[in-house]
Amino acid sequence: MSEAYFPVGPGLGLEENFLSLDDILMSQEKLPGRAESTLPPLTFALGQGVSTGDSIPEGSKLEIPLWLAKGLYESKRRIISVELPKIYKEAWRTVFSADASVVDLHKMGPYYYRFGSQLLNFDNPENPEIAQTILQTFISRFRRIMDSSQNAYNEDASALVARLDELERALFRAGQKELNDFQCWEKGQASQITASSLVQNYGKRKFTDMDG
Repeated sequence: MSEAYFPVGPGLGLEENFLSLDDILMSQEKLPGRAESTLPPLTFALGQGVSTGDSIPEGSKLEIPLWLAKGLYESKRRIISVELPKIYKEAWRTVFSADASVVDLHKMGPYYYRFGSQLLNFDNPENPEIAQTILQTFISRFRRIMDSSQNAYNEDASALVARLDELERALFRAGQKELNDFQCWEKGQASQITASSLVQNYGKRKFTDMDG
């Protein structure tokens, strides 16, 4: 008998949950970087642009999946160095500070918040500014997302949702689900509350003991 699949939530902050499909997909996002020493062949991870069997010379520019960058990054050994993706650089941080609601986060990076949090694993003097921008962006966009999830229940919200990052989309869906549950409750359509099987079995055993 097949069992239902229950989605596993992503990790929090700097941590990843590798049982989470969202975190697995997020860890495939690429980081710009540079080889600080000659590297062995990494064709399986870097994909096109690297010939099979070729080592990677020192100084080569790379596009590295996040999971591999975290594995190779070592500030003391200097195997690789990583650069900030453009959306986390100062120019874009200025745009977010001015009006974060105008930015199409999904186009710029579908995992803006989670990926940005992972960047804090790498030593970078701009880390405090990155963390502050991510936090303020979330705060400034959160209320509009939740308001829209309530007000656009019976309307086409595809244009709005298309601009949200994956975390924001999850929040939007959660807001609509809560509204739907509340409306069902108001109409008397909420699921009937029943005793759990554990409680029912306990009651049966109790009566059996009394009869004995």
